[in-house]
Amino acid sequence: MPLPSCQLKPALPQVFRRLWAVMGKLQSKLRHSTYKYRPDGHIEEGVQTKASLEYSPAHVDSVSVVATLSSDLCVSGGKDKTAVAYNWKTGHVVKRFRGHEREITKIACIPKSKQFFSASRDKSVLMWDLQGSSQPRQELSGHAMVVTGLAVSPDSSQLCTGSRDNSLLLWDVGTGRCVRRASVSRNLVTHLCWVPREPYVLQSSEDKTIRLWDSRGLQVAHVFPTKQHIQTHCEVSMDGHMCISCSSGFGGEGCEATLWDLRQTRDRVCEYKGHFQTVASCVFLPKSMALMPVIATSAHDSTVKIWNQDTGACLFTLSLDGSGPLTSLAVGDITSLLCASFYRGVHVLRVDCSRELELQEVAAF
Repeated sequence: MPLPSCQLKPALPQVFRRLWAVMGKLQSKLRHSTYKYRPDGHIEEGVQTKASLEYSPAHVDSVSVVATLSSDLCVSGGKDKTAVAYNWKTGHVVKRFRGHEREITKIACIPKSKQFFSASRDKSVLMWDLQGSSQPRQELSGHAMVVTGLAVSPDSSQLCTGSRDNSLLLWDVGTGRCVRRASVSRNLVTHLCWVPREPYVLQSSEDKTIRLWDSRGLQVAHVFPTKQHIQTHCEVSMDGHMCISCSSGFGGEGCEATLWDLRQTRDRVCEYKGHFQTVASCVFLPKSMALMPVIATSAHDSTVKIWNQDTGACLFTLSLDGSGPLTSLAVGDITSLLCASFYRGVHVLRVDCSRELELQEVAAF
């Protein structure tokens, strides 16, 4: 569940964050602790040897979500009501988008384009074009409460949106028209993602379930076994065979990610336990990042963990001290992750497999 608004205040007052941006880029920052988990169960604690870079902040408040637009561009959104296209390799803001009246909750990029959608607590979804006007190309209004899920179809022709109003809406991207609507009692949507090359949409919910929807009639095709905690996020593998979800929790109770087989759909395949607070995001990492299948999770305990997908073993933990709850993960390129946080913007993390798998923070903005 989202934290109360009283806990969403940035660690630095707005005036200091602005001053930070004016003073320039490339300032070194405090090192952050890392933990490596060995097969024998011994935990090695160390300190990052390389200082990371501090670019000009993209936002003046907490960042809710980050998504990848291309191999060097990302889009982030947050409590400051703005969406920001950012070149995370050079540290430059490409464009800012203002149009929402309240916090941005989700962003979904249209594949192989410079266009993306943003969802907000103002109940609306806006479509933006990086190469077009600073005004939204479309405004999609149809939900009665905050929009908490966005998913673009593999062919980019449809958009599925979900909300805390228990409903899913299917939109025609070309016309901006709502073509289907479905609702399930107590189905407070927390995230949506489209299954690659399939007409199915995966959805996580506050009712502790994961649902698979058939977009052709916008009907529930399957419901996975109910978990013990709220399901905060979900993600589908690139081959469309597996999916992961993650759970709320506190003090190590809950706080896990779960692997499911979309072809079997009967029970969980593996669980990943080790976080101490709500796990907010989970992603499958590209095969080029490691010799084995791996996933990454980020949580409100300020840590990012990398896991062996098959065994559930934690391979590496990076603690982003001072960043507060970590809210969103995205794969930047074949060696990089992007991680959004409450207090320190978006972090650029590099996966290093030259010796053993390691995760390092290389920049923040």
